[in-house]
Amino acid sequence: MSSENAPRRLVLARHAQAVDAAATDAARELSPRGRRDAEAGGRWLAEQGVEPDHALVSSAVRTAQTWEHLCAGAGWSLAPDLDRGLYEAGTDAALDLVRLVPAEVGTLVVVGHNPTIGSLAHLLDDGDGDPGAVTALLGGYPTSALTVFAVGTSWADLAPESATVLAHHVARG
Repeated sequence: MSSENAPRRLVLARHAQAVDAAATDAARELSPRGRRDAEAGGRWLAEQGVEPDHALVSSAVRTAQTWEHLCAGAGWSLAPDLDRGLYEAGTDAALDLVRLVPAEVGTLVVVGHNPTIGSLAHLLDDGDGDPGAVTALLGGYPTSALTVFAVGTSWADLAPESATVLAHHVARG
């Protein structure tokens, strides 16, 4: 856990590839490729030194399963905060959900859907990040895309252009 003034890390993750159809969109499960990609994403996050204190995950089946496979790949055992609102949230609403994260959380992982997660990544980017990662971020936000940010404010004060891109990766297993 971090103190309130310590730097924070935020990871934005788009869910991994899902099957094309289910009884409802929210019930769509990960495809076999999606499970492999999510585990590869977890391994990559572990290599980046990411150790989350909190996970905010859309309650859709594919995002919950993405979290499970990220954890398997990274060796984490953190239970997620499954949020129904994140499933349909637009960019501003997703940012509001992040702002509600407890102040003591040092590293937060958010697993959600596009276009919201990709849009949120662009909104938060302060332009001072790793040039290669920022360029990769501009290439789009496909399934299993992950962006790691340094955040110098409290979660409550997170604002547009207030986070620095440290790394960006599209996981493929």
